[in-house]
Amino acid sequence: MDWITGIQRAVDYVEAHITEPIDYEAAAGQAYSSSFHFQRVFSILCGYTLGDYIRYRRLTLAGTELSCSGIRVIDAAYKYGYDSPESFSRAFTRFHGVTPSHARQAGAALKSFSPLSVKLILDGGNTMNYRIETVDAFQLICKKWKQESGKAELPVEEISRFWQACMADGTIDALCRYIPGRPVFGDNIVGASLGRDAADPQYPYAIGAHYNGLPVTDPGLTVEEIPAHTYVVFPCSGKMPEALQALYVQICSEFFPGSEYQPCGGADFEAYPSADVSNPDYACEIWVAVEKK
Repeated sequence: MDWITGIQRAVDYVEAHITEPIDYEAAAGQAYSSSFHFQRVFSILCGYTLGDYIRYRRLTLAGTELSCSGIRVIDAAYKYGYDSPESFSRAFTRFHGVTPSHARQAGAALKSFSPLSVKLILDGGNTMNYRIETVDAFQLICKKWKQESGKAELPVEEISRFWQACMADGTIDALCRYIPGRPVFGDNIVGASLGRDAADPQYPYAIGAHYNGLPVTDPGLTVEEIPAHTYVVFPCSGKMPEALQALYVQICSEFFPGSEYQPCGGADFEAYPSADVSNPDYACEIWVAVEKK
């Protein structure tokens, strides 16, 4: 299953449960992915987060129901996932530009956010550079990012802050000291989406490097076992993060639909050679764990 098909299956799951608490892990499971990785790819491809999509759809349906039925505002609030009529009213007004009470009046102007339908649009051939790497099981030394307990939505800005903190507190320098002589990722530091089978789902992301086996003396670092996988490796160059986001779109919409490979839900990596991401010619790599269709 490619990511395009997986996203549509996940969207169908969300639509089928739109008035219930959405299980983000179950939605991501429709795409054979971890919640973290799925939400990240979804936001890159769609331009808005999965949480935004759910909110926009609920507010659209709430607006339709308020304008076409006798449902009370308080009942609409609870039906569409809000803790109180006040929080519902604030969100409703921001989205529609009118209050829920006004929406019940004849002729009220409301907004509609339609269900997502994922389609592959062919607009000409494009060349993509990639290579296949078959990697034996190895160990990753890393510092893991902890997702806030009970919070299903992915706060993308927190990942950026995590990187900044690791650069400022010496974590990146410490990781470099554990890189072996013939590392999987070269001398690069990686951002790792640890996959749907991560030992602890509360720690879905890490910054790390291939581990040389020396005693770990730096606080906060752990060693993760990465199973053997085949990877498709895509080189990326240009202004960050725009170049990286554009490459993800191309991988999802062009490479996988026409390839003999599909993502397998294993750990994926972004390999970075330096912190100089302001360089307009910055070069990095995306490693996607795959299996044959």
